[in-house]
Amino acid sequence: MTTSTTAESSAAAPLLDLQALVAAVRRRRRLWSSLALLGLLAGTAAAFLLPQPPTAVTKILVAHEEDQPNDPGTLIRTDVALLQTTRIADTALKSLASQEKAGDFMQDYSGTGLTNNVLQITVTGDSDAEAVARAKALADAFVADHVKRIQEASKAEAKALRDQRDQLKGQLTQVNKTIGEGTEASGPGSSADLESLYARRAELTSQITDFSQRAAEASIGTPRLVAGTQIVDAPYAVRHSLPKAAATDAVIGFFLGLFLGLAVAAVGAVVADRPVLRREIAANLGASVIVELPHRSGGRWQRRRVRAARERLTGSLARTVRGSAEPVSLLELGCARNTSVIALDLARALAAEGPVVVVDGLPGRQLAGRRPKPGDPAVVTGERAAAVSPEERRLGVGSVAPGAAWTDLQYLGTQTVLVVRAGHGSAAWLHTVARQLADQRIAVIGVVLIDPDPRDRTDGTLWNGLHTALRGHERPARQNGTGRRGTERPPTWAARVPDSDQEVR
Repeated sequence: MTTSTTAESSAAAPLLDLQALVAAVRRRRRLWSSLALLGLLAGTAAAFLLPQPPTAVTKILVAHEEDQPNDPGTLIRTDVALLQTTRIADTALKSLASQEKAGDFMQDYSGTGLTNNVLQITVTGDSDAEAVARAKALADAFVADHVKRIQEASKAEAKALRDQRDQLKGQLTQVNKTIGEGTEASGPGSSADLESLYARRAELTSQITDFSQRAAEASIGTPRLVAGTQIVDAPYAVRHSLPKAAATDAVIGFFLGLFLGLAVAAVGAVVADRPVLRREIAANLGASVIVELPHRSGGRWQRRRVRAARERLTGSLARTVRGSAEPVSLLELGCARNTSVIALDLARALAAEGPVVVVDGLPGRQLAGRRPKPGDPAVVTGERAAAVSPEERRLGVGSVAPGAAWTDLQYLGTQTVLVVRAGHGSAAWLHTVARQLADQRIAVIGVVLIDPDPRDRTDGTLWNGLHTALRGHERPARQNGTGRRGTERPPTWAARVPDSDQEVR
């Protein structure tokens, strides 16, 4: 029967595992909490180091000839744009008798359309009095410019209407003259011409009257718009509260730093691809997680739980080592100190049954270079491992971190327990460890997970690979009546992780 375990697992795996992403971001809480705190401090410092300059505010009611109830704000936005022109700025500076350039002055004020007809001007200055004076000058300049544009538009429209009326009057005069000359003639043709001339005169008279009325209305509308454009809120200085500004800037800086930290942590977690969950670590190593231990002991109750977990781990490993005819090793990945402690605890537990020698294959000789305590087992380096007596039980301690000598791991033990720190190695490196151990024919008994995610609820047991867990090894059969022992189950080697998604037959 053909199976495709790797292909099925790849197809079942989501493109982005949100649970793993949340766990990875939560583990990097020091990063985003530090950035959030940094943003909080930066916002608070900015409020004190960069205080808001003296500011004045004024409001203007702007009347438009084209005002409509459904206007989307186009007219007031036009007024805001006109406020930011050199013509308005130059007029205001002249009234202030200031030598400042118009371009520089425009950087110190802004306009905001509060409604379709209310314009708010905000101006800064070196002092409150200067800011108020600048705001008044700008408001007066804008009102004068707006009124001037209204009057010029009204005059231009009235003049155009009067010119058109005068042109029609000229035509009416010509028609009247023609009618006077036609009344002296006689005959049927002259009567028809007179009727058309009379109709033309009536039409011209109506048009002249209409243009006269429109010219009068254009002139009458100007005072209404001029009177409607005025300053409705006199310029006044805005009072700034330093504590309030500091609190506001601190909150803004905090959330910006928090957002930046979470974004960096999330992107880093996706790019680094460092498994954190038990499910991922077990799947990548091809071995089940048998126990979890924190990286550091915390409070009193946590120390008790850690001590109890280590005692259970030591007892379980001791029973496995006693029942195995082959040497067992502990191989670490990102937790050399924890592995050393576990190895010494295991060696002390085995020392009651006979001499035990710990073979230190860790980088830097962390065990061989330490000062021994009374009752500690003997520790030798890897170079002296060949001199260990066959009567002494060997317990190897090594590393599978990048740079490890893979061919030397077999001399530490043909069966191993991987001590892995969660989030330390990438998924690619965990695959490399599983492949290298399989190539060296080193059976992986199980995985001890250091510093697990406290909120991880995934299952770290490989149910399709019972041989890789401690519970999967068969015990030696008891002696039967003939005095013979049952045959021990041969060691099963670590499952080889395929290099690609090819089918495993």
